[in-house]
Amino acid sequence: MEDRVARIEEILRFKQPSLSLFLDGVNNAQNLSAILRTSESVGLLHLYYAHAKDYDLRIHKTITQGAHRWVEKERINSDKKVAFLEQKKREGFSIVVTHLDAKACSFREVDYTQPTMLVVGNEKEGVSSEVLSIADRTIMIEMHGMVQSLNVSVATALVLYEAQAQREKAGYYAKPQLSEMAREEIKEAWLYRDVIARRSKGTIPLKNSLEYADKKEIS
Repeated sequence: MEDRVARIEEILRFKQPSLSLFLDGVNNAQNLSAILRTSESVGLLHLYYAHAKDYDLRIHKTITQGAHRWVEKERINSDKKVAFLEQKKREGFSIVVTHLDAKACSFREVDYTQPTMLVVGNEKEGVSSEVLSIADRTIMIEMHGMVQSLNVSVATALVLYEAQAQREKAGYYAKPQLSEMAREEIKEAWLYRDVIARRSKGTIPLKNSLEYADKKEIS
């Protein structure tokens, strides 16, 4: 258990609360799962998504390899997504949308060290017009082949790793971006969830997991 706690504490030291991701209309569970895996690897704490049918997308655990457990996922109702993103703007986030238009710049030209909400859309329709209307920046990935688009999970990965590279250079991973209190709160929630999940799989003794659950309830 001590090793698990230490690992979670280490992960939380690298989390980037000022870099978030919003999936607008991505309704493919495989793509969501692949994006979750990439998001966790670069230290994202929050991933939000909305789509027209307004139901929770399934997580493919064989794709995420457990990464979905360390990223906070939240579905936003489609009729509330604009209000949600506008609130994020008021909180200081720049809304950066992947979209090819006359104003789009290379995804490498954006300063991702600033609070950023990256928004990506589905492969057919892209980002919705109402979300585009409130975008601060639109970005594109330069293409030099016959195909003019990438799979959404691949495109998202390219942008997120550019953001990671910039933040690494700026020292964002060298010291915790979350306060100590926030890290402790998240750690406790993750440990509780982790213990319950591992107990259900029989990977830890029932006695130990119940002891932790009792301690969690008391605290």
